[in-house]
Amino acid sequence: MKIIQVKIRNFRSYTNEIIIDFENLTAFVGKNDVGKSTILEALDIFFDGGVIKIDKNDINKECEKNGDNEIQISVVFDNYPQELVLDISNLTNLEEEYLLNQNNKLEIIKKYPNAGKPKIFLKAYHPTNEECNNLHSLKITELKKIIKEKDIVCDNLTKSAELRKAIWQHYSNNLQLQEIEIELNKEDVKNIWEQLEKKLPHYALFQSDRTNNDGDNEIQNPLKSAVAQIFKDEKISNELQTIAEGVISKLQEVTNLTLEKLKDMNPEIAKTLNPKIPTIEQLKWADVFKSVSIAGDEDIPINKRGSGVKRMILLNFFRAEAERQKNNNEKSNIIYAIEEPETSQHQYHQRLLMEALKNLSKEEGIQIIITTHSPNIVKQLHFEDIRVVKNNENAKEIVKLEKHVLPIPSLNEINYLAFDEADEEYHNELYGYIDSQSLLKDYFLNKPTKNYNKLSKDGKTKPVNITITEYIRHKIHHPENTHNPKFTFGELQQSIKDMRDFIQANKGN
Repeated sequence: MKIIQVKIRNFRSYTNEIIIDFENLTAFVGKNDVGKSTILEALDIFFDGGVIKIDKNDINKECEKNGDNEIQISVVFDNYPQELVLDISNLTNLEEEYLLNQNNKLEIIKKYPNAGKPKIFLKAYHPTNEECNNLHSLKITELKKIIKEKDIVCDNLTKSAELRKAIWQHYSNNLQLQEIEIELNKEDVKNIWEQLEKKLPHYALFQSDRTNNDGDNEIQNPLKSAVAQIFKDEKISNELQTIAEGVISKLQEVTNLTLEKLKDMNPEIAKTLNPKIPTIEQLKWADVFKSVSIAGDEDIPINKRGSGVKRMILLNFFRAEAERQKNNNEKSNIIYAIEEPETSQHQYHQRLLMEALKNLSKEEGIQIIITTHSPNIVKQLHFEDIRVVKNNENAKEIVKLEKHVLPIPSLNEINYLAFDEADEEYHNELYGYIDSQSLLKDYFLNKPTKNYNKLSKDGKTKPVNITITEYIRHKIHHPENTHNPKFTFGELQQSIKDMRDFIQANKGN
């Protein structure tokens, strides 16, 4: 299953519903405290990842003042399972069951009243005709009764899915399809959620600001993530189920014999006792390996080392995972969410990590989500993978494709918009574009000037008066001329702004 869209409402700084489009690799960029990490943490809550626990402080303060205390997190999936068993041994599919939204995608909504236990819904383009609008909540006997009363033809009266299909076919000209929310917490339809939940991707969140303690998840989470994937392997799952069935059978035998013997000695006490044995579904095999970790020399936990070493282990986990997945014939179903992968890492290591993450994102069933403050990381990404998170006057904005001033997408421009990154490379790019359009003469008109000592071939200097933009250009391209002071950062920022404004004003001319 692949996330194609996430919707967040009334969660921390997100007041009104915001809709975010996702790719195989999605990078959120923006200034500090703008809401990038909030998106990753909202997904951890949605997937019950275990890193983030929802509480009342997560309710948006403005919504709370208006009496709205319900957080809502929705995820829209593509590549959802084509076949599901919604009833006992009854194979069907979500489209025929009218459980997909109007765009034919699987949309799961979780609502958290007072930041408490979630209510779970499907947004579905579903029949609303009262004669056939609640078929998923009916037992097979009730479905058969409708078939009989309405004299509906159905080839298979033993399967609920076939009965529902026949009834909907009977009303095919009057289904009154509308996009509605179907609550899945209710007893009569909870099996739908139980089956869907098994198919959800494993979500693994890696944050940059882990606490430094013996159970530091920054180191343990990669291994725990691997454990979770291993236990989703169908072959291993089937083998474990066989083992569990055998153990449970033996336990039942022992407890039943014990109670039989107890009846001989004290029937009254024996009547009050019953064997309590967990079901196969209640067994948590991953907990057997919950203490997995990596230790250094003399069993010193790696989390006692510097943050750079800890993040280096995480880096190489992803490098190894990229190689393993490339050679893995089995389909994965996992989302890796990494906050600030550049933290405590040399630029060379950052490049290695991003190469690994980009390779991972190309594998079927794997998605990568990152946040970053690094212009260098941004420049390694594709333009369409970037989401710029911005604070506007009245609401948050997440821009999928930031409108660019140049005729081709510019990652330097993304850095400028996201981080106020005014650098020499972007200055060169803007200057080069104006020059290529033969507009430099027009641009220089009425611009502030500055004295520049021009260096001739004989080593002599001649003072000239040029625009600040030219001054910066000369200082960048003629480092051999040491007769001029370096431009200030403020001058660089203003020159970039002036060129952007000029290009935007002259678009289409």
